[in-house]
Formats: sequence, C-alpha cells, structure tokens
Amino acid sequence: MLFQSARDMIGHTPLVRLALDVPDGTEVYAKLELANPFAMKDRVAKSMVEEALRTGALQPGAPIVESSSGTLALGVALVGRTLGHPVHIVTDPRIDPITLAKLRALDARVHMVASMTGQGWQSARLERLSELLRDLPGAFWPRQYTNPDNPRAYRALVGELIDDLASVDVLVGAVGSGGSLCGSTRELRKTFPSLRSVGVDCVGSALFEQPDFPRRLQSGLGNSLSPNNLDRDVIDEVHWLNDHEAFAATRALVREQGIFAGNTSGSVYRVLTEIATRATPGSRIVGIFPDRGDRYVDTVYSDEYWAEQRVRDLPLATEPGLVAYGTTVTQWSRAALPRADKAGKYLLFIESNTSGTGMDALRTARELGLRPVLITGRPERYAGLDETGSEIVVCDTNSPAELRTVIQERFPRQSIAGLTTTSDFYVPVTAELTEWLDLPGNSADAVAACRNKDVTRGVLWAAGIGQPDYAVVTDVDEVAKAVAETGLPCVVKPSDDSGSNNVKLCADVDEAREMVSRILAVRTNVRGQAAARTVLVEEFVQGDEYSVETFTHDGVTTCIGVTAKSVTAGPHFVETGHVFPAPLPTGAAAELAETVIAALDAVGWRSGPAHTEVKLTATGPRVLEINPRLAGGMIPELIRQAIGADLLEQQLRAATGLPVNLTATREGYAAIRFLLSDRAGVLSGVEGVEEASATPGVTKVAVSARSGTAVEPAENAYGRIGHLIAAGDTAAMVTRTLDAARDRMRICVDTKPSHDGSCDDRLAR
Repeated sequence: MLFQSARDMIGHTPLVRLALDVPDGTEVYAKLELANPFAMKDRVAKSMVEEALRTGALQPGAPIVESSSGTLALGVALVGRTLGHPVHIVTDPRIDPITLAKLRALDARVHMVASMTGQGWQSARLERLSELLRDLPGAFWPRQYTNPDNPRAYRALVGELIDDLASVDVLVGAVGSGGSLCGSTRELRKTFPSLRSVGVDCVGSALFEQPDFPRRLQSGLGNSLSPNNLDRDVIDEVHWLNDHEAFAATRALVREQGIFAGNTSGSVYRVLTEIATRATPGSRIVGIFPDRGDRYVDTVYSDEYWAEQRVRDLPLATEPGLVAYGTTVTQWSRAALPRADKAGKYLLFIESNTSGTGMDALRTARELGLRPVLITGRPERYAGLDETGSEIVVCDTNSPAELRTVIQERFPRQSIAGLTTTSDFYVPVTAELTEWLDLPGNSADAVAACRNKDVTRGVLWAAGIGQPDYAVVTDVDEVAKAVAETGLPCVVKPSDDSGSNNVKLCADVDEAREMVSRILAVRTNVRGQAAARTVLVEEFVQGDEYSVETFTHDGVTTCIGVTAKSVTAGPHFVETGHVFPAPLPTGAAAELAETVIAALDAVGWRSGPAHTEVKLTATGPRVLEINPRLAGGMIPELIRQAIGADLLEQQLRAATGLPVNLTATREGYAAIRFLLSDRAGVLSGVEGVEEASATPGVTKVAVSARSGTAVEPAENAYGRIGHLIAAGDTAAMVTRTLDAARDRMRICVDTKPSHDGSCDDRLAR
C-alpha cells in the first residue's frame, strides 16, 4: 500500500488471532493498534485535528497545544507537523525518556511543569496550558477528554474489523479518556446489536466509582477524573487489575504471544483470556491493544523497577473476583455495570420553530422524564419558553464551531439522551451534531439531499421519481435558457428557504428574471444564516396538492397519512388550510405514499418524521419538496386529533432511542383554517373569537398576531394571523364546521392612520 505521508499510515492495523486454550470454536483476536506510527491515539489526533480544520476551529498554520505525557502527544505532534502547524506539548516529569525523545525529534515544543499544584500533575499541566493559550493567539486545544472527535476516530477501526471478521460477539478495551472503547462499541453495535462490551481499568482509578489513588503505576488507562467522553451506559462489564497483575500480564503477553506491548495491552490480554474461558463456544472475541512496549522498558520490563516500587507486594489474582458495582477493590475484580434508563438525561434542542409545536416539544420532553435544553441565539424569540421549565443555553447557533464547543464542554456524553430540533433551518446542523456525537438521527448527507432543493431534484431525477422539470440558476443571465427548458408559466423559488418564502408563479421571462434577481440578492434568511443564493426554475405542475406525512424508524418508513392542502392559486402559494386525512380513494392515497417512500429511500432517509409535498396529476404523483422534519402548519396536531397518533412525541422518542409507537387509536378527521388578511394595514383586533370557539366541533381558535402588527395579503407562511381547528367524523363535517366558525369572526385592519378600523370578514383563499 502506497502512502503519501506518515499521516496516511495511521490505521490499517493488523488483526491477529491469539493462540489460547479456549472452548471449541471460540476465536480470540488482538487488534494491534500498537502498529500505528506511534500508537493507537494517532487515530484520535488525526480525527481531532482534521475535523478542527474542516470546521474552522483550527486555522491553517495556527499552533496546536495539548497536555499529555503519553501517546496522544506523539499523535498530535505527528499530525500537526505534517499539516504545517507548530505543536506545543505540556507534560510533567513522569514522561518516559523514549516518548520525550520522539517528541523532540518531531520538532514539538515540550513544556515541562516542575511540580504538582492543587490537584496533582494534571492541574499543574492544565495551568501551564492555559498560559500558552493566552500567549498563542488562535491556538487550538484538542481536549481529548471532552472532544467527540476522540470516540469518532474509532469508526475507521470498526470498519477495519468488519472487513476482517464476519461477526464480533465481545469487544474488550482499556479505558482512559473513554474514546476507544465507547466509540468502537457504539459503532460496532450498528452492525452487531448484541455485542457485549468489556472495559479494562486499573485499581486506584476513579473511572468506575472507585476511590482515586493518583500514585498508581499503570499508564495509558485509568483516570483521576471522569472524562466527558466516557459513556458507561454502553459498557456491560468492567475489570480492574492492580499494578502487579497488569505488569505480569504484559510480560506474559510477549512470552506467550510474541507481542511486545505496554501495560494497557497486557491488561486487555489478561481480561481476554478470562472472558474466553467463560464464552459460549463459537464466540468471536476481540481485544484492542493500544501501545508498544518500548515506553515501558524501564518500568514494566525492569526487575529493578519492580523491586524499587515493591510491585510484588501487591496481590496477584489468577482470576477475577465477581463484585457488586461500587465495591472497592484491590486486586483483579469484575462487575456488571448497572443499566441506566433515559430518565433525567438531557434532550438538547438546537433552536425551535416559533409556532406552538416548538414549545410543545419542550414540554413533551419533560413528560417523557427527560431534561429539555434549548440551545438558542435569541431566547426572547420564543413566546412561552419560560413556562416550559427548560434549561436555556445561549450561544451563536449559526456557528457550528461554537455549538460544538458548548456541547462538548457542558454536557458529558453519558448525560445526553438525544439531540433534535423543531426548526426547519436547523435540521442540517442538527444532523451534523448527531453524527458527531453518534446519537440517533439521519445522516447529514440525507438531510442535505432534502434541505437543499436543487440536490433533491438531482437525486430524484437519478432515481426516476416523478417531479417537475427544472433548471438550477445562479445568475440572472441563465433565466431565459431555464424558462425555455421548463416552459411558462414557471415557478421560481430559492433552493434553501422555508414556508413558501420567495416562491412565485411567473408568467413570462421578465417576471422570472425579476424574481431570480430578488432571490439572489438575499444574503441571509430570517434566522441570520447565509443564503445558498441558488434558484430553481420549475415547471408549473397542474393538479391537486397534498402532503404525505411519514415516519421512519430503524430504516422502515410508515405512511401516517395524506393531508389535503388548500393553497392560493398564485402568484404566491400560500396555504390557507389542511384536512387530515385527505378524502381520497384508497388507490390514490396508496400511490402517493408509494411515491414518497421511494423518494425518501432515494435520499437515504433512515429516521424520524418527514413531510413531503406532492401534486397528484393525471399522469401520477409529482414530488414538489421533501421536508426533513415534522410537518408545520399544525398538521401534527390535526393528526393527533384525527387518529390519536402523537408524532411530536414520537420524534422525541426516536431522537433518544426510546420505543416508538405509530399506532392509530381512532378514526376521524381534523382540519385547520388559517386567518389571513386580504388588505395591507395595521391589525386592530380579531372579533368573534369566543363565538367561533363555541361552534360545535371546533377544538381550537388561536390568534398569533398582536394588535398593532402591520399586516398585508400573505405571500408566505409568515403572513398568518392565526388559525382555527375542528375535528369530526368526516372531512365534509370538519370543513362545514370551519366555515361556520370562520363566518363568526372578523379581522379588523386599519387601512388609514385616521380611520377607526375596518373589519374584514372574508378569509383570503
């Protein structure tokens, strides 16, 4: 294999079958991560540094600063220097001379602290690191203990294992930062859900509820702190070995298997041999061996060191004692980890929509026993937020780098149940964050294929799924050619906006050119995010408009139902109302559902709700848009009132790995009518709310616009003044109910400053 640089040599490590006396058919393997250029943490350094460059957290040529006395320092030095970054390593006198020599050979600047401070060597190193961050503007600190790019690095390791082995039943790994075992376990369980994960720790480490003994001799595993990357919930069993047992196992590894390794690998080897004796015949067991033995020639492999440190005074157990988790241990022991449920864990929301469902989602999270956290740039945007009882974290949610920093520093991975959003604008960054944290959700690529409508068009075209003819335009000079391809009238719309904003039916080329110019002039959307400045010119498809509401769980998509949509004829397409379920013949509804499920498969949709807009034409369904989220326009509430399925709750369940229930509990219909103004002016009030609410069958009347608000005939969903909802046994019944209720209401609009107010009793349609 040809490599372009030493950085490319990271990974591709060998897998060795160990020669052990084990039950028939049982296979035990060692994944030799010690065969990386320096050690296993080369993978971590590569992942953290390259991702920081991608997100902008690390600027080209900026310094990298890290605190380490072990192999992470070497990995950071290797990766940083090959990418052109000066590297500063803060360490202490415990660093072995071989590692120190390698760091200096890599041209890393080594900062040696002289003495312990309040919390030992660790705090002394962090104090010096803080000084360096002040003195080196723009310096990047990888923060291996909190950075999810640490466990994320092991996705590549898992890919190598899957390439080499047909299955894995048990994974054994040492635990220090929590990255290797937790990251590998989560990734392996995507392919092998029943995988058993076993952690290896040392006596005197605080990682698994043991008293901390900072002067333990083992290195490379154990910790005096609980790193944010440690997720005990993914680990089934933990073993502790004391220094004598770990050192003896390391010597046994080279004697019995010919593998010259460090004490982390030796400890994993000892646990592997014991697990193999208890394994079901035919089991396949893999251990991760992190580092080579050269760093340990003066310690683990030195009889003089053993005598000096009185290593042999410690017990040497030949098998582990089974103890209850939380029992203090002094020699080789093992315990099953308690299974934690989701109750009390955080559900992080990245912003919210500004309709009622956004705040409803926060309240629903609390009802599920979760701790909702809204991460937002502007909490004042959300009416009723204080009443939800949610924790609020304020940061720049349009900055992926700042979002990552806030999450990794404030929320240990084990404390996070899931991450989601109810805002169309934040679905893409939510998908990126769930991938980063390895939480349930869709891939960022699948979301991008829906959210970016020009990408959607390309994917659906390649899959042969019915949709409008289209052209992608990035310059007004391309409009004439685009219109020639799609015909007139044509629909012009931005590729990345929401709520039918800046969507217009254009009758001629000049009108299309004017609309394209208008869209291209938009630099940011209503949430302050950079606009894509890409425009779609599309064929105007004739036919009735519907939306298909689906929910995907474990890769299987269920059609919840079809919504009939009332939309203004143009030039702007404003939704005036919905009926759920749509009064359609069974065959037509099935055809719409089949088309939408095929479209979702094409974009790679694998989890959660989707809201797909479709027109039913004489030649079949044509997909207009795939919205990678729960429907807006209060459609989830219509579904709840009509058939009893609470899709908002199911979204939160799917986002946190809780069981999902899509079963309908009743058969009925529900409909919504939006309140819109047919004239420009200032809203002075809405009359008849109580009368409309008293109409039999009406379940809700809401006025969202305050008196004194400027109103005008709506051009998009942001022009709504309020809505009415009705439920009943038939579609005709709920439609009549809404007609009767609406007739009791008047929208009062001042059209002149001196006028007392005019009342509009008509609903824009």
